[in-house]
Amino acid sequence: MPVAATKLILVSTTILFLNFVAMQRRQFIGNSVKASASTLLFSSGLFKAGPLIERVGIQFFSLPKMLDTDLTGTLSMLSNIGYKEVELYGPYPFSSPSAIESWNAVTPSLGFKGSGYFGHSAVEMKKLLTQNGFSVPSVHTDLDTLLTRMDKLAESSQVMGNTYVVLPAIPTDKRKTLDDFKKMAEAFNQIGASAKKHGIKFAYHNHGYGWKEIDGQIPMELIFVNTDPSLVYFEMDLFWTTAGGADPVTLLEKYKNRYPLMHVKDMKKKVHFSGDGGDPKQWIELFPEMTTAGNGVLDLKTIFSKAKENGVKHFIVEQDMVSEPEKALRASYNYLASL
Repeated sequence: MPVAATKLILVSTTILFLNFVAMQRRQFIGNSVKASASTLLFSSGLFKAGPLIERVGIQFFSLPKMLDTDLTGTLSMLSNIGYKEVELYGPYPFSSPSAIESWNAVTPSLGFKGSGYFGHSAVEMKKLLTQNGFSVPSVHTDLDTLLTRMDKLAESSQVMGNTYVVLPAIPTDKRKTLDDFKKMAEAFNQIGASAKKHGIKFAYHNHGYGWKEIDGQIPMELIFVNTDPSLVYFEMDLFWTTAGGADPVTLLEKYKNRYPLMHVKDMKKKVHFSGDGGDPKQWIELFPEMTTAGNGVLDLKTIFSKAKENGVKHFIVEQDMVSEPEKALRASYNYLASL
């Protein structure tokens, strides 16, 4: 090849190479500037990641009197605050006679009588909830109804759209000994299998009892160990779990994906039951220590982060029969929405 041609090829190649290097340098600088700008915007707070909890829920037992006297107005108020999910409590029109009888016996002392659909049909209640932008992930019910009327619970769930039917408490006479808890675990497996057959899921909401050792064993551990994870789920109540002496984060990590639901409460100061947490007197003693979310000593942000990592999908505010519900529930919502 002639020398001149060789030089021409060499010069052309050199020019192409230099152009390529210049182009790569401009692209690198451009990307660096974009990355720096993005970092600056996010660190300055101009852009934020999505909220930690996207759909905040409310347990209706937080404001039963308002729901009883003005259902439509109360639903509108909760919607305006920003709540997106609701959890109902029983009994319902289809509940077992024993559950309805027990409820009627205690309502005079409670000062209200409404529950379930508050005098409406399931279809009417669902319409009201939908109009206010609510979905229903779960409903609370009683043990007898779970054992004998799962078909009715399933029919109702199909209308309401809820996935979970939840037992809020084990009856006192069925949780006195370790054998009682083992038998209850067997019953939970049966209930869970029945729920699965009907297209829904069963969950147990822990109360204050079951966290203290009996003969060297923790009753709640027996429930976890002796129940089928594919049939029995749990709803963690932060206040009662802590009051019972257990650590929410430890439980969430130990029993990953067993807790799809969480009751959000806070404590004014760290307190525990005076005994084993097994009777209403001990619960009532601690009611004054409940406070709005973010206004207490529980590390809720850490708990919620761990909860999401370990399978919790629904965060439901519950402040049992709280005074000044509109003010308190707005404060809890605002805190959760700010995370």
